[in-house]
Amino acid sequence: MSILQKIAVTKKEEISLLKRDRGLASLKEGARGQKTPLDFKKAIQRSGKLSLIAELKKASPSKGVLRADFQIESLAKAYAKAGAQALSVLTDVHYFQGDLTYLKKAQAVSGLPVLRKDFIIDEHQVYEAREAGADAILLIVAMLSLEQLKDLQALAQSLGMTVLVEVHDGQELETSLRADIQLLGINNRNLNDFTVTLQTSLDLIKNCPAGLPVVSESGIFTREDALLLKNNGASAILVGEALITQPDVEAAVKALLPVDL
Repeated sequence: MSILQKIAVTKKEEISLLKRDRGLASLKEGARGQKTPLDFKKAIQRSGKLSLIAELKKASPSKGVLRADFQIESLAKAYAKAGAQALSVLTDVHYFQGDLTYLKKAQAVSGLPVLRKDFIIDEHQVYEAREAGADAILLIVAMLSLEQLKDLQALAQSLGMTVLVEVHDGQELETSLRADIQLLGINNRNLNDFTVTLQTSLDLIKNCPAGLPVVSESGIFTREDALLLKNNGASAILVGEALITQPDVEAAVKALLPVDL
């Protein structure tokens, strides 16, 4: 069983508990009681410039704990001060040591739009994300049917959230384009074996429609990586490990994405 399959099993268990403990009516009420979401897509679409979605991730299945002194507010504030355009916040507890409460905490101190980075496969999670303060959610094509992708995207958009639709290969890209997506994420990490190559983004961007903003995710560590992706059509990069593992994350952001990029 791949790590993605293991995660899917865990998520189904979590959703069962969410349905039992909260129920759809309660989650809907909570979601609709929140302030209007910030425009995540607009924040990362800057003409002629590469935007940064800085990730707040304490741990990962492949690397274990990435940052022992994980202080969500101070890290989010540092990312904003360094010039990030948006934040990606891991909320998965079991595999990434995340927490839903991180979303509002990160947005409150940074003023930036926040993406709920998790493995969303059910409408209950979408309402839960909005209730928790998410401005955007991630939908992973590898975990969804085309119909599920369309339905969850439509639901999120009806709640005012941006949807980042993530693909890993050409077949998934074709599926995503059939869902009339507005923001594409290309994950350079193979979620089955966790190998990483930027070539995935370079290859898939060539097959994207003109005008579709593309976010390259994973395996981005240097200014040269960022420049390569920008020159090949990426609108933004999502970076976690290269930043969160550094003692000074503000300096790490500035080194990765200087103002002239």
